[in-house]
Amino acid sequence: MVSDERQVEYRVAGRVGLVTLDSPPNRNALSRSLLGQLLAALRRAAEDSLVRVVVLGHTGNTFCAGADLREQEEARARTGRSPGAGALAPILEAILDCPKPVVAEVAGAVRGGGMGLVAACDLAVAAEPATFAFSEVRVGVAPAVIAPAVLARMTPSWASELFLTGRTFSAGEALTAGLVSRVVPAAELSGEVSGLVSELLAGAPRAQAETKRLLARVPNLGRAQALEEMVALSERLFSAEEAREGIAAFRERRPPPWSG
Repeated sequence: MVSDERQVEYRVAGRVGLVTLDSPPNRNALSRSLLGQLLAALRRAAEDSLVRVVVLGHTGNTFCAGADLREQEEARARTGRSPGAGALAPILEAILDCPKPVVAEVAGAVRGGGMGLVAACDLAVAAEPATFAFSEVRVGVAPAVIAPAVLARMTPSWASELFLTGRTFSAGEALTAGLVSRVVPAAELSGEVSGLVSELLAGAPRAQAETKRLLARVPNLGRAQALEEMVALSERLFSAEEAREGIAAFRERRPPPWSG
């Protein structure tokens, strides 16, 4: 049975949608309940016109422990099948397709499917004590569902080693591998994320949405097609009201309207 207990908190602070994994007793494992609540929160943040940036954080000393193995075993005993893997895919898509920048704030351990959540975010800031592991091979499975998000982020050599060994690695290694974008002392994590959010709020909403799309699309295109599409995109954006406002604000040395 899926729990009705709140496991994900969603609130808005200023122009930031704060999505918080809040199930410390099971280390924020990806139960069916948590996955359902997380998807609902991400959709609310994407649709909320007041929200400009989304921050995905957590309570407790674990960002996410990956699959809820107890729930998996109980379901297998009842039905012969293990649910849950398919429920993670819409979460990853919701983060990747969100038109707003999504920032992961990682203060603790990340394992298994939680690695996909971090990789799907546009930016990830980790505290130095945070640890990471693609632990799937050590329980007899593979990092399959999270692979599209992770492999788009990490260098191939690091992905091969870390996928195949399942070993635990540090925040510094996660930075080198491309999984996270910044690593800071634990005491500075909240301030670093706040500063990054302020930098993101200086960008124009439509421009950021289009930038997210081109970051995903351009690497998969041939050079000629990429140039053709990007010229067309640039022309559309320069002709849009947002660009006219931004350029006028720059020339007049005043803040653009989206800066608040």
